[in-house]
Amino acid sequence: MELLAAIDTRSSAARLGGPGPTPEHLARILDAAAHAPDHGRLRPWQFIVVDGELRDRFAVAAATAKRARLPSMSDESFALECEKMRNSPTIVVVGCTVRREQTKVPEIEQVISAAAAAENLFLAAHDLGYGVMWKTGAAAYDAAVKAAVGLRAEDHIVGIMHLGTRLK
Repeated sequence: MELLAAIDTRSSAARLGGPGPTPEHLARILDAAAHAPDHGRLRPWQFIVVDGELRDRFAVAAATAKRARLPSMSDESFALECEKMRNSPTIVVVGCTVRREQTKVPEIEQVISAAAAAENLFLAAHDLGYGVMWKTGAAAYDAAVKAAVGLRAEDHIVGIMHLGTRLK
């Protein structure tokens, strides 16, 4: 697919199913993401593939963050929130670790660079035939959710990227 065609045909998937990207495709997608514009060559982004035990910790942390905002959330709703994360074919959290010691490049430029990396990830996945959902929401701003994926409270989650097969 040519670049302009990828941009013109890109859209967030409404529903995803399996399979997610193959290991080779995921490696290619992450490589493309790492070619984002980057003032100062700081590479402030992190790509965290959420699988295995990390998937469970992330699902519980995200559901717990939602429950903190909605104290009336039932146990059934909590379990459903966890299942949403567990059922996504592939999840990649795009984080940004701001290099605060680097005063030449403002924080906003570092965060924007990580967002450009997320867009590259999205377009590369689309080019390879995968559907993508770019999510954030309150979980992306929660310190416990960040900690679940190895980020610090002062770091940013710029995208919770769900990748898989687009369902009708």
